Amino acid sequence: MGVNLSEGDRLEVFGDENPDQHADEAAQRWGDSESFSTSARRTSSYGKQDWLDLRREGEEVEQRLAQLLESGVPADADAATSAAEAHRSYISRWFYDCSSQIHVGLAQMYVTDPRFTAHYERRATGLAQYVHDAIVANAAAADT
Repeated sequence: MGVNLSEGDRLEVFGDENPDQHADEAAQRWGDSESFSTSARRTSSYGKQDWLDLRREGEEVEQRLAQLLESGVPADADAATSAAEAHRSYISRWFYDCSSQIHVGLAQMYVTDPRFTAHYERRATGLAQYVHDAIVANAAAADT
């Protein structure tokens, strides 16, 4: 991910998480893509405050989606697709231009890759599928 922080700052921003844990796999899978190079370029310039802001915003987006799920809001409701759009915009702002098509591909990973699924399920049971469904509904609405 191009995290250039001191060990102390890295610990403060990421805690026990290792942001480079899947770097080799990501480079192997997507290293030749424009999205990967854009993300690497952007994140390599981020300082501690950028990473803190990025993580805070990501937490807010995911918390909003979890609250909608827990409130029983359907994944294709306006509030859920709006939250999915906020998720897409977050990725575009911090990492790379995330088109609706790319976003749907990410959504598929959220329900097929156990690591992504576990990330969302730690926040709320069923959240990975809900995020997937909200992203798909948002993309479908954007295509009409």
